[in-house]
Amino acid sequence: MPLSLVDFLIGRRVANQQAEVRKLGVLQAIPAMGMDSLSSAAYGPEAALSILAAAGMASLTVMTPVTVAIVILLVVLGSSYWQTVEAYTSSGGVYVVAKDNLGIMAGLLAATALMIDYTLNVSVGISAGIATLTSAVPALQAWTLPLCLVVLAAITLLNLRGTREAGVVWAAPSYLYVLAIGTTLAWGILKSISSGGHPHPVVSPPPMPKALEAMSFWLLLRGFANGCTAMTGVEAISNGVNALREPKIPRARSTLVFIVVVLSLTLLGIAYLARVYGISAMDQARPGYQTVLSQLSGAVFGHAWLYYITLASVLWVVCLSANTSFVGFPRLCHLVAHDGFLPRAFAVPGRRLVYSVGVLFLTAGSGGLLIVFNGTTIRLIPLFAVGAFLAFTLSQAGMAVHWWRGGKHGRGHGDTAKLLINGAGATATGIALGVILLTKFVEGAWITVVLIPCTVLLLQRIHRYYKMIDTRLAAGAEEALELYQRVEPAVLVPIGAWNHISRKAISYALRLSRDVTALHVTTLESEDLDDQAQRLRDDWQRFVEQPARQAGMRTPSLRMVQSDYRSIVAPLLREIDAVRRCQPGRTVFVVIPQIVDGHWWELLLQTHRERRLRSRLLRYGGADIAVVGVPWQLTPSNPEEGLAEEEPSSSG
Repeated sequence: MPLSLVDFLIGRRVANQQAEVRKLGVLQAIPAMGMDSLSSAAYGPEAALSILAAAGMASLTVMTPVTVAIVILLVVLGSSYWQTVEAYTSSGGVYVVAKDNLGIMAGLLAATALMIDYTLNVSVGISAGIATLTSAVPALQAWTLPLCLVVLAAITLLNLRGTREAGVVWAAPSYLYVLAIGTTLAWGILKSISSGGHPHPVVSPPPMPKALEAMSFWLLLRGFANGCTAMTGVEAISNGVNALREPKIPRARSTLVFIVVVLSLTLLGIAYLARVYGISAMDQARPGYQTVLSQLSGAVFGHAWLYYITLASVLWVVCLSANTSFVGFPRLCHLVAHDGFLPRAFAVPGRRLVYSVGVLFLTAGSGGLLIVFNGTTIRLIPLFAVGAFLAFTLSQAGMAVHWWRGGKHGRGHGDTAKLLINGAGATATGIALGVILLTKFVEGAWITVVLIPCTVLLLQRIHRYYKMIDTRLAAGAEEALELYQRVEPAVLVPIGAWNHISRKAISYALRLSRDVTALHVTTLESEDLDDQAQRLRDDWQRFVEQPARQAGMRTPSLRMVQSDYRSIVAPLLREIDAVRRCQPGRTVFVVIPQIVDGHWWELLLQTHRERRLRSRLLRYGGADIAVVGVPWQLTPSNPEEGLAEEEPSSSG
């Protein structure tokens, strides 16, 4: 079977029994779920320095204690999620934890916050990666937004192919990034120690900006709040436990420990070297912009091959850190949709056992943000972290309640310690959330604050809609089936002219009932109405009425109806209404001849009036109507080809 365009881009369909084989080990889980956290070292310290730089040289002195505070909070959060993975072995996502322990409203609030955070993470990660590229190649700065959208499209396609494929592809850049950043930091620290804390940069960073204000507690809080963006993504492990192979808990914990340890060391190393080399954040919108990591790598190695390898690895990993969201967002939407708070399409796996609707929705949302903010990282940062820390707080509070109640099997000896760990996590992240809201509100965080409750209200409306449908479907379902004497339905067949497809539709209609009426609607589009109508009457008498009389059958009737507004729907609805007036309760079948396109390009050449007609009839035709499509295939039917598309061989 030839490879279709969809198969080439996304891959052939995957059978359900292959789900376990396609799950991740630790080496694949680190790049698939951990790149968000690992790569945040590229923009978290820079976000903090962009605020602290207002104090000039004083920012270098306070950067280290601010980073230590962030790392302490990161370790507390990692310890809390260590407990979450143990308690929720199938899925320890914030939605499940908050819903089970704090109630459905808390679950929806946590899910909404995390969905918004995932969307922002994609935008921030990609924009930060492209900022790294434009630091190394300044000529590309004018192409920032198009480059962001190209990267987004590539990540989307790879994730539509499957989580396992994404984890394999991202593995090499992820480990190269860890090695390159580790080498840069280690070499820079060794040079600092050997020079007595005053290393000479190979390429001097731009001079520090002049102080615009004195260092204050308020400035420290704002710097801390911006720096907390480096902690987003830690929750992805507990959200994606189901994506791991057995044994899940040890694999999840190993992945979590690796991420927390590497990220902590990276943040501390960047803060130390930024101080000793005198590196600060630059304005991304101005020419000559360089990221903090670009300045740091240039100071340590100069613009030699190690510099470009480091920046290339940063570019890859920061751009591809969006993959963490592409793993977590669809799975979160699946859980929410399963409970009826999102459209049910979000809960259905696609052709590659990936929740494709969630992937595409995330792409649309993050792409919109990139366009609105022109792919500029610093403009996106103020919206960031509010959703993540709200989700952190609700998740840890939910786990504290879980251990307070005694877990799943009653209070154990170690539950008090677990309660203290998750309680400390909830308290720490709650305080951090308050700081973030206080310091970032007027800078753009108010958008997230407004968006979260609006989204929760939307989710509740969706749930009420599904409950209404389920209630109506269930009403009377337990009553005995009402049996009626057979009454032939009235069958209406709209036809444009006598041809092969009309002949097939009338033939099919006569199998349903002897009461068949063909309806020919004349419109103002026709120039020779009388000639066309007479030709159709002659054909009808010759090919329908005469054979029916010779066979002793009831003759199908032909009705000519004028439509002043070129609509087929209105005349059909009037005919259906006329049948109901004559015989109330009688079922009406509408048989629609329909051309089935053989190739994708033929879709562009058809009017598709049949599909629109079907939709309108089902919407306005009433409860006792049935719409039947009779296909006319432009290419020969091949059932085996259809089976091959739905059930490809395992070799594909």
